[in-house]
Amino acid sequence: MSNKKLFLKTNKVGCVLSALLLTTLTGCVGYVDGPGGGAYVAPPVVQVGFAAEDDYVYYPSYGVYYSNSRREYAYPEGGRWVERGEPRGVRADVLLASPSVRMDFHDSPANHHAEISREYPKNWRPSGSNQGQDRKENRKDDRRDNNNGR
Repeated sequence: MSNKKLFLKTNKVGCVLSALLLTTLTGCVGYVDGPGGGAYVAPPVVQVGFAAEDDYVYYPSYGVYYSNSRREYAYPEGGRWVERGEPRGVRADVLLASPSVRMDFHDSPANHHAEISREYPKNWRPSGSNQGQDRKENRKDDRRDNNNGR
């Protein structure tokens, strides 16, 4: 086996550069903790994007709210409020064909449901809409006109 020296030979310039490097690195360690004293102030929270307000439509026949911005249905179920991508117990196309009311609040429907359900009961229809009974009466009137009032 040969015994070779594993250490490098250094001259004065090498020693000076090594000392300078060591001094530089140890000088940085003193500033890691930051300056002493003072109070910590958290940086401001910046949110990227925008927050869309909830915009609900209420379907009185089913007691269901729909939020277009969330694309979710909200309704009471088992004593608590749930939000789901599909309504319970009714297909979305049937729900959309039923009478509806655009709501003017932008927070949870749970905060307003007691008042909303009194104002718009399950049998609520928009004013001026032809309800089933109105259509039957109109057909009877049309038949009388066609039969000269008989």
